[in-house]
Amino acid sequence: MATLPQEKLDALEMRFNYVEAALSGGAEPDEFVKFSKEHAELAPIVGPIVTYKKAQSDLAEAEALMKSGDPEMREMAESEVYALRESIEKLVDEIRILLLPRDEADDKSVILEIRGGTGGDEAALFAGDLFRMYERYAASQGWKVSIMEESPGEMGGFKEIIANVTGKGVYARLKFESGVHRVQRVPATEGSGRIHTSAATVAVLPEVQDIDVEIKPEDIRIDTMRASGAGGQHVNTTDSAVRITHLPTGIMVTSAQKSQHQNRALAMQVLRARLYEQQREQRDSARAEARKGQVGSGDRSERIRTYNFPQGRVTDHRINLTLYKLDKVIIGEALDELIDALITEHQAEQLAAMEQSN
Repeated sequence: MATLPQEKLDALEMRFNYVEAALSGGAEPDEFVKFSKEHAELAPIVGPIVTYKKAQSDLAEAEALMKSGDPEMREMAESEVYALRESIEKLVDEIRILLLPRDEADDKSVILEIRGGTGGDEAALFAGDLFRMYERYAASQGWKVSIMEESPGEMGGFKEIIANVTGKGVYARLKFESGVHRVQRVPATEGSGRIHTSAATVAVLPEVQDIDVEIKPEDIRIDTMRASGAGGQHVNTTDSAVRITHLPTGIMVTSAQKSQHQNRALAMQVLRARLYEQQREQRDSARAEARKGQVGSGDRSERIRTYNFPQGRVTDHRINLTLYKLDKVIIGEALDELIDALITEHQAEQLAAMEQSN
């Protein structure tokens, strides 16, 4: 059985007790907010720690009873020891995962960007399928999806669509979706019945606030232009569309809704998310070095998943997992099975790395 760092468990429990005392003792408003947030973060891990310590204490008592001269008492103790050891083993596994370093962005909402890749009209249709898959999955999780920018494909779907997905822990569930998604199927426009391969890229960026990323006014250039629709038709005759260029990085964001004020706000929201993700990657040089080989690297040049319609299967290439339930995955119903497997694999890699460093 794996061991747990006892000193760290004691420190977490002591801190939790201190925070609880501070909250019940009438902390100042600013301190109350800070302690409330810390309490919410500590509670999910301190609960299992307390249960684990109690189980250890009960195990010691049961093992002592096994030495009793009373056969009936010894038999009862043996049964209890078996059950307690099994329970402790499960608690150790649970706590080891809870002790893993948390991604600071896990609790955030996200900016979801989907773009048709190779494959022309079929790629745009597939991008539309992916968006609807995430939209339905979000609804099942109680999240809200708001479209920020869209460029429809000529035959349907989207050349590009950007949406804001808001809710608790959205990034933690969707962050492994970044990358190239490939589809194999017979397009509706294909008369000979030949299977085509197309692709779409997905980017999942944690939504950030002004305090997360500083954008200096002198570092951006804002251009206005006329928004145009499909076929080049002008949506309106005013310069409402906005393009913001971040000069130091060259990142360019465009928003073409009806309101220029709204477009500025939406474009800045997307720009902050892209800059935040870039800064996260730069801070973690080790992660950047190992991106291509890791689960959830987010490398958008990496083919992460294939949706094969003739065979009804979905394969995630990062973990070699194939599900023969494409119909349920593509409507978001079975997407959790892929996401859960990716999270489990990621946690296993973290645990292995932690053990190697100890």
